[in-house]
Amino acid sequence: MDRIRSWRRFGVFALLGVVLSWLVSCSPSVPNASSTAPEVEFWTMQLQPKFTNYFNDLIAQFEQENPGVKVKWVDVPWADMQSKILTAVSAGTAPDVVNLNPDFAAQLAGRNAWLTLNDRIPADVQSQYLPKILAANSLDGQTFGVPWYLTTSVAIYNKDLLQQAGISQPPATFEELAQVAKQVKEKTGKYAFFTTVVPTDSAELMQSLVQMGVQLIDAAGKAAFNTPEGRAAFQYWTDLYQQDLLPREVLTQGHRRAIELYQAGETAILSSGPQFLDTIQTNAPAIAQVSAPAPQITGSTGKRSVAVMNLVIPRNTDQPENAVKFALFVTNNANQLAFAKAANVLPSTSAALQDPFFTSPGTTPADQARVVSASQMRDAEVLLPQIKDVKELQKIIYDNLQAAMLGEKTVDQAVNDAAAEWDAR
Repeated sequence: MDRIRSWRRFGVFALLGVVLSWLVSCSPSVPNASSTAPEVEFWTMQLQPKFTNYFNDLIAQFEQENPGVKVKWVDVPWADMQSKILTAVSAGTAPDVVNLNPDFAAQLAGRNAWLTLNDRIPADVQSQYLPKILAANSLDGQTFGVPWYLTTSVAIYNKDLLQQAGISQPPATFEELAQVAKQVKEKTGKYAFFTTVVPTDSAELMQSLVQMGVQLIDAAGKAAFNTPEGRAAFQYWTDLYQQDLLPREVLTQGHRRAIELYQAGETAILSSGPQFLDTIQTNAPAIAQVSAPAPQITGSTGKRSVAVMNLVIPRNTDQPENAVKFALFVTNNANQLAFAKAANVLPSTSAALQDPFFTSPGTTPADQARVVSASQMRDAEVLLPQIKDVKELQKIIYDNLQAAMLGEKTVDQAVNDAAAEWDAR
């Protein structure tokens, strides 16, 4: 699901955010439009028409189990969701249940926009969700969202290229990746890996810093990466680039280029979602035949990154009990499992992850990749800080890392300048 990469676009809504902060904290609650029967309005992000039948059946089942309660489903285009929910919450016309991601939802949780769920979700129900995923839906100890579906990346690797380089197993850590990169280049003339340093594209490289043990910001929001760990991480990527072990395009092109190079047989490893193996089969069947999945490459911390979707409930809903009931219904074990199978994503409940669909390797690389990705969920977590200007942090880090890669700055200077620039915003 490529659209999950676009979750963190908050800057354009800064003015609305200020207005929202005032309205939410100062205005009285405005109930949703009344109707003859209780109605729960449910917003999702761009799930029609592919999943129309799934949600119609799901809603029908909920309404049957809860006589007198109606659910109105509204599907919002991906690019419009953030502006629409900001406007709706500030105007007091928000739906009762909204599909967001924790990064964005946390911004509004800090402004008291969402219903606090700690006392509304029984402890035995909370325990059904993966602990680190549930934690990603909390701010200052207050739970603001119910975990829904997950996506994560795996390392898809070209067995032939690695074999030509004398490598029998794909790298598991960044330390091993550096050695693999040397061998692949020396033996085949090709590259092992592509990770973009384009500030407006993937945050994968910034996540790698966290996996290497770097803390990005502290509790006060100040830069925390001007440390030996931060300098070592900058040095790692700088060395790979300056030793010609990364393609030159990492400075100018995004993740799409990583896909193109892998499908062309020019790189040995691609970090991507497991479902991408089906795309490779379509676009480059010869490469698909020699491709296999492995766990996500990580650093000394062993951390794995995950992208999370959740359900939140606006504070001014006039249907709090029904809204919570519906959110928990959508995200229970059975319904999470059904949706995960239909959408080729991962569930956020422990029981659903134990289904054979996620534990039996199957016969195809795509089946194997799904099992590999599911096996990572016990330790997976949202690695980037939940701040509204996370993309600005990424730009500052990437700009200065690029300068180090190009030899325009020393690594120490690049780290110092990045930290100073962040703190001086």
